[in-house]
Amino acid sequence: MSVPRVRAFLSGTGGIVVGTAVMNVCTFGFTIVAAGLLDTASYGAFFALLNLLMVVSVVNMGLQATAARRIVADPASVATVEASILRVAYATSLAVGAALLVLSPAVTWLLQLDSVVPALVLAALAVPTTLMGAHVGILQGEKRWAELSWLYVLAGVPRIVGLALLWWHPTESVGLFGSGLGYIAPVVLGWWVLRRPRTADPHRTPSPGLSPSPGAATPPRSGEVVREALHSAQALLAFFALANVDIVVARHVLDAQGSGLYAVGLLVAKIMLYLPQFVVIVMFPSLATATQRRRAVLRGTAAILALGAVCTAGVVLLAGFVADLLDSEKLRAVEGHLWLFAVLGTLLSVTQLLVYATLAREGRRSILLVWAALAVAVAVGATTTTPTQLLAVMIAVTAVLTGVLVVASLRADRGAPRDGGSGRPPSVGGVVPAAPHAD
Repeated sequence: MSVPRVRAFLSGTGGIVVGTAVMNVCTFGFTIVAAGLLDTASYGAFFALLNLLMVVSVVNMGLQATAARRIVADPASVATVEASILRVAYATSLAVGAALLVLSPAVTWLLQLDSVVPALVLAALAVPTTLMGAHVGILQGEKRWAELSWLYVLAGVPRIVGLALLWWHPTESVGLFGSGLGYIAPVVLGWWVLRRPRTADPHRTPSPGLSPSPGAATPPRSGEVVREALHSAQALLAFFALANVDIVVARHVLDAQGSGLYAVGLLVAKIMLYLPQFVVIVMFPSLATATQRRRAVLRGTAAILALGAVCTAGVVLLAGFVADLLDSEKLRAVEGHLWLFAVLGTLLSVTQLLVYATLAREGRRSILLVWAALAVAVAVGATTTTPTQLLAVMIAVTAVLTGVLVVASLRADRGAPRDGGSGRPPSVGGVVPAAPHAD
């Protein structure tokens, strides 16, 4: 491939593929290496802090979805939408950080930490973690793939510096800060690329079927942005709770050996969940466009399933080889079931795409299905007695949820216009208002 073609590939959606790959490799690599540098107790505290930070990051993802959707909905008002999103993001990030600062003694007790210092580090990292969501959402909505890909690269590479710090001083606080460098560096770059207001693209028109800003010069109200971001955050909280609830159930219904082996298999599921992340990122602007959403759902689902099928086949063929290469008794014990964990991760990845499709069309009822699936997974999973039974429950629940969400998404967009029109008369300024979808 020639140099110009490589540059064109990296400056477009190909850069997102590379950027997210770098981020995921560095993130998983940091966690794996940290397990060797920290003692068992410190690693347990570090992993618990990371999980809590992941819960907090649903605010980040809520802001990201809101920013991207609103910019796609009203590209003529991109500067005012940007200003409003950033204003809300700064206030929200400081509020989340302040709340965790006040709650740091409670976090210390809840996670059974030796001191309050790791909880204070968590509170400090919550600020850039939350703010990063707004930066990513703005660049995603404007399809500025080159800048966005660099944000993802900086979400991974600085963690190498974090490993050096952890090697120098192996504690949970330093580990959390080292991992948090993957949030600080992208925020600095995001501030730099967004320091000047973006001018409107005269060739882009608002997406029919969405709720754009009232006018080209009128920014969305902060209250509206906050409400939409909170709705997105609770929807993503439901999804990530579903994606992580099985390990919590395993800790309660399985013995230490069984839950440990289940956790080993879950590493494959997590890789399969995050590996196709670039599909969701690239597809979201299309998911937020009524005339493109149905096709985007079908193409995105097909892409994730195809990638999942290839990787699952790879797991079947290579699981034994990897277990022998690493001389891991744990991997040998779950070798025959690793492909099922790959299936679970693939289904969760498709579900993630469909949840974002629901948020893009401002759906409501479909999110209730995710909460319902979470409740079923907990209730039925609590009756299992072996890792295989718990895995079967999670696959069954996720498969049913995925199927229902696909049908709901396609039905919701069945009447979407194909010619760029909404089927209704435009309002003042050519903006077509629309109420949120019930489903």
